[in-house]
Amino acid sequence: MIRRKFIQSASVAAIGAAAQGIFVGTGQAQQVPNSTGTELPKLKAPPGACDCHHHIYDQARFPQPGPGGGPVVPNARVEEYLILKARIGTTRDVIVTPLPYATDNRVTLNAIARLGPNARGVAVIRPTVTDAELKTLADGGIRGIRFSLANPRLAPTTIEMILPLSKRINDLGWHIQLNMTPDQIVAAHDLWNRVPCPMVFDHMGHVPEPAGVGHPVFTLIRRLVDKGHTWVKLSVTYDNTKDGPPGYADVTRVAQTYVRAAPERMVWGSNWPHPNEDTPKPDDALLIDLMSQWAPDEKTRHRIFVENPEKLYGFPKWV
Repeated sequence: MIRRKFIQSASVAAIGAAAQGIFVGTGQAQQVPNSTGTELPKLKAPPGACDCHHHIYDQARFPQPGPGGGPVVPNARVEEYLILKARIGTTRDVIVTPLPYATDNRVTLNAIARLGPNARGVAVIRPTVTDAELKTLADGGIRGIRFSLANPRLAPTTIEMILPLSKRINDLGWHIQLNMTPDQIVAAHDLWNRVPCPMVFDHMGHVPEPAGVGHPVFTLIRRLVDKGHTWVKLSVTYDNTKDGPPGYADVTRVAQTYVRAAPERMVWGSNWPHPNEDTPKPDDALLIDLMSQWAPDEKTRHRIFVENPEKLYGFPKWV
């Protein structure tokens, strides 16, 4: 039965891939590049489930625009991502422009176009962006902009850009997405009250361990969530777990606390191809299975996987 379900899911990916000249095998579970293991998840993702955070790297089609920003991850194109989708059973995608591409969003726009109407994106821009360029991004499926500021030496944007750019994108119905260290988030606490558009904190706000929910960053994000326009991405990264696989007990405690407090403000993301992870890469089947612990109630999981992304990214209601 599990094998049959995988083949059915994989077939959906294969049909879409075939139209683009992409081959995705459907005969058996496959090893996914930049992911460990081949087993299927125990948790079946609901129809319409969205992977709200992953990246696409495609050096052949879109060379890295310049030095800085870290290396391009190999084997992380649309072609490889479709294999991951077939394995974990997700339907929708949110592609986030990765750091090595700086503010060149062509790789993300191309991936959205190739993945089709069930894809959206998050871009990286600077204050010099024109209104015409913003319209092009919006027409191409962009619904937010990201500030990845943990390493200022590599970051193409700065914290000073957040407020003016948030005002520029507010009328578009976009959000800002924040990938920052816990200390950076806490130090900027006054700024978050002045941002007019919705905010999304990557990777649970990188709540550090062993402090966990006792850290000031968790308290701050929870307070912002309660105000009604802040969202949290539930995802595992190398720097927010000390326990690690297979149980990720420390991350699970943080995620469960977020979900119990505000399930209507949570979304889930794989973070594939796990650009900052050491080898071996995480097992993406294990990562999606964590949702059984983070949100044990099926209706809550459906909300996080399907309904919340519809609201945040403008997907049509899944029927």
